[in-house]
Amino acid sequence: MTADGAYSEVADEQLDALEAEPDMELYNAVLDACELIFRMPERAQSLSTAITTNDGIRLRLPVAGHAPYKIFWSTQGPRIEAVFPHP
Repeated sequence: MTADGAYSEVADEQLDALEAEPDMELYNAVLDACELIFRMPERAQSLSTAITTNDGIRLRLPVAGHAPYKIFWSTQGPRIEAVFPHP
């Protein structure tokens, strides 16, 4: 279970959209990656790349088996910021 604020409004909307799609394997892989971020943030960070945004540094974790999907997250919390295909 995650704390309130663990997902941005954007990420919530993106996850809802993925859940409504027929590709449940993608949705479940995204949830697995989110769980890794929340349960083992140090491990998730070691598997992520860092990018600089207007809001600061965000980590970009690939969704296993579902390139080019990535989870963008911040270490504060940690918090899931966005989920979408990204090269």
